[in-house]
Amino acid sequence: MEMEGADGAAVPPSLADCSHRSSISSMCARSLDVLVYLIDDTAVQLSVDNLMSVTVHELHRIVRDTLQLPECAMEVFSLWLISPLLEVQLKPKHQPYKVCRQWQELLLRFTDCREDEIMQDEPSLQFRRNVFFLKRRELQIENEAVLRLLYEEAKFNILEGRYPCDVEDCEQLGALVCRLKLGPYDQDQHTACALKEKLEAFLPAHLCRRGHSLLTALWKRGAKQPAYEQGLLQAYQAVREEAACEEPEALRQHYRAYLQRCHQLPYYGCAFFYGEIDKPAQGFLHRGGRKAVSVAISLEGVYVMDSKEKHILLGLRFQELSWDHTYPDEEEEHILWLEFDGENEGTLVNKLLKIYSKQAELMSGLIEYCLELNAAAEASAPENSTLQSPSLPPLPSKQRPKLRRQNSVVCSRIQHLATIDYIEDGKEIKRVKPKRTASFFTRQFSHSPTSYSAVQAPAESLEQG
Repeated sequence: MEMEGADGAAVPPSLADCSHRSSISSMCARSLDVLVYLIDDTAVQLSVDNLMSVTVHELHRIVRDTLQLPECAMEVFSLWLISPLLEVQLKPKHQPYKVCRQWQELLLRFTDCREDEIMQDEPSLQFRRNVFFLKRRELQIENEAVLRLLYEEAKFNILEGRYPCDVEDCEQLGALVCRLKLGPYDQDQHTACALKEKLEAFLPAHLCRRGHSLLTALWKRGAKQPAYEQGLLQAYQAVREEAACEEPEALRQHYRAYLQRCHQLPYYGCAFFYGEIDKPAQGFLHRGGRKAVSVAISLEGVYVMDSKEKHILLGLRFQELSWDHTYPDEEEEHILWLEFDGENEGTLVNKLLKIYSKQAELMSGLIEYCLELNAAAEASAPENSTLQSPSLPPLPSKQRPKLRRQNSVVCSRIQHLATIDYIEDGKEIKRVKPKRTASFFTRQFSHSPTSYSAVQAPAESLEQG
């Protein structure tokens, strides 16, 4: 992002070119033109005085006024700095100009990118959902513009595979996108062939890719490729329409229906980080290696996803885990440790998962802040209310999510993880295979009677790997 005021040059050639991701251009000594991008790459052009000292809160209000959004948008959305290498939600007190000046330092600190990648990277200011906005409050929103922005962001995350989703649910969500893009179903216009031509606008990209390589073609030769357009068409036909409903109200209903279905995904609204985990040892030589993962963190918990296969490897609510972050002077790399209950050959054990990532510090800090917010919300709740955090409302039995199918992408696959398993036997710590370092954390969710109980061990029993 180029931010040159009175002392600089390097002005983008055309602010009207929305594909250029620079957000700020110099106009004069005191006034700067700012481009704030929406999730669909639409650019909102603003002229801001004293940008070098303006805060996120002040700039956020200018965006809200320009888009003519209601006051609730100040809570629903936040300003983010986004690039292909790093995503950061800015705090209200941050000054975007100063953070952009530090962007290369942030990349050096929190990514493993090459120096040339860091030098060429340019962040853009984006108007996105606030990670700390409660899902249950979304359903109370009536403003169509706010609902549309939330819908567009949820759709982006579904189509990009950031929100893993079962095929059946992808088809249901895609059908709502069809309705919102194409209007009510018309059997003469909306055929399977017509949908197939635009399939990537309705379904996640990884479902639409077919036969990308000769190896893939040979592997799947003779196997019939799934015709996702048929399932999408059937779901489109089944989209409910209220007979006496005007189109603006119908749009609100469909936006809300899309969001409600996304709310059933446990990682909806999460912030995303990237790292690697150990693969389970395989073969005679016990070769392992590492697997690329994305780590999604919200007010509810932590979710580790397979970046390639687009499914959950591990999902833990805060009541189910303890965590810690170790630095390179303690380990060879930055590591986020997750500790949780499990089994090993019928024995109850504590399991440790190592996530290698230079963003481990960011992840640990976000977990801690989410717990503080949940604790504050719980403390301020009326005495006669439920002990459960307001951010974790129980679902009535009749609304039990339909996403817990056998082999659903949202179910944990602990068998695919290489964890460190251990048990406590008196004062001795007995490791269960594999024989590696045991670690014991006191950082955990501690504001609920159902909190996870971390193993407490004498300091001298801890070993470094």
